Amino acid sequence: MSCVLVVGGGGREHALAWVLSRSRHIDRLLVAPGNPGTATCDGAENVAISAGDIAGLVALCRRESVALAVIGPEDPLAAGIVDALAAAGVAAFGPGAACARLEASKAHCKQFLIDNRIPTAAAEVFGDPDAASAHLAARPDVPVVKASGLAAGKGVIVPDTREEAAAAIRDMLVERRFGSAGEQILLEERLFGREVSVLAFCDGERFAVLPPAQDHKRLLVGDEGPNTGGMGAFTPSPVMDDRLIEQIGREIISPTLAALRASGTPYRGLLYAGLMITEVGPKVIEFNCRFGDPETQAVLPLLRSDLFEIMVACATGSLSDVSVDWAPVASVGIVMASARYPTAAGEPVRIFGLDAAAEAGCVVFHAGTGIIDGAIHATGGRVLTVTATGPDVAAAAGRAYRGVAAIGFEGAQHRADIGLSRAGVPA
Repeated sequence: MSCVLVVGGGGREHALAWVLSRSRHIDRLLVAPGNPGTATCDGAENVAISAGDIAGLVALCRRESVALAVIGPEDPLAAGIVDALAAAGVAAFGPGAACARLEASKAHCKQFLIDNRIPTAAAEVFGDPDAASAHLAARPDVPVVKASGLAAGKGVIVPDTREEAAAAIRDMLVERRFGSAGEQILLEERLFGREVSVLAFCDGERFAVLPPAQDHKRLLVGDEGPNTGGMGAFTPSPVMDDRLIEQIGREIISPTLAALRASGTPYRGLLYAGLMITEVGPKVIEFNCRFGDPETQAVLPLLRSDLFEIMVACATGSLSDVSVDWAPVASVGIVMASARYPTAAGEPVRIFGLDAAAEAGCVVFHAGTGIIDGAIHATGGRVLTVTATGPDVAAAAGRAYRGVAAIGFEGAQHRADIGLSRAGVPA
């Protein structure tokens, strides 16, 4: 039996801990720092060490003889936590810092895609606001404006007008809205089509694709409002089939792994490809180097294989030795957010109805929650993800929304169309 550490404290990490706690190989599960939800997983214990405290996490792994560290968030990956753990003799699920640059620097990722002839949108990189503004004025279209660095999923602006694009350039390069993450920006060709998230377990050479999911980034119904970290996700995606998944593997995932392996930095962990399915085929919008949030909360409940076995196989380059099996059903995860999300944090408010949501057949994954005076409160932007499965997306969504209706906290907001309109069911 093994002790496993999950690093992070959001909804993604709750889902990871929830699935790992079912492994026959694990008798002790540490989550740092965790949240009130992770503390309820079988055999789990929250540890008061932040995800950014690499030295503290390495020391914890040594002290507790951790067999595998599972890294949830992007920041510690970019900071080299996997390299530090390797130096300490601790196996980790996640890429080293060299590979994590694919997410940590959109400018680096864009050049990587171009150099390796992986389909993506055309883009120009700028650090000077005047040069960026001049480029905007000269081009015939309105580009997407992206902060190059890590911005917690909020550094992408999709303007509809040239004026909105100019304002985004000013916000990032002059007002420093995203701090150091916006020191460089990309002005990128806007792609049109259907957006889909394809995640794959990778062992440096081989990969296994997870059920493709569709994320809902915009705050409001009908994909209106500002971009967020994600307001919900569902699987299976109606735009994906076996032929398209095979094409994505051949044209995007395989060449990515081959290029990184050839450079001496094999990619081991979870590769997340944010794609647009355009008229001419799939193109990469971005790479993330960890599980997505909220895609993880929607997809992982369908896993029938042992997640610990899969993660160890990825870390040791032996993915072909394990099975990766998924339940042939649908899953929908709906994010419940605080009143002022995504622009500001609100005051903590008490959450009611969590048990009633579970009785409705849902799994409720915690993200921005905390214990105050013995009761669970909403303390962050994205507070909960309410997940349910069913024979199809419409049935899973119906069950998930019954769970959402059972939960209440002051100012709660959620989208009413997660999985519905895109599954061909009126929202």
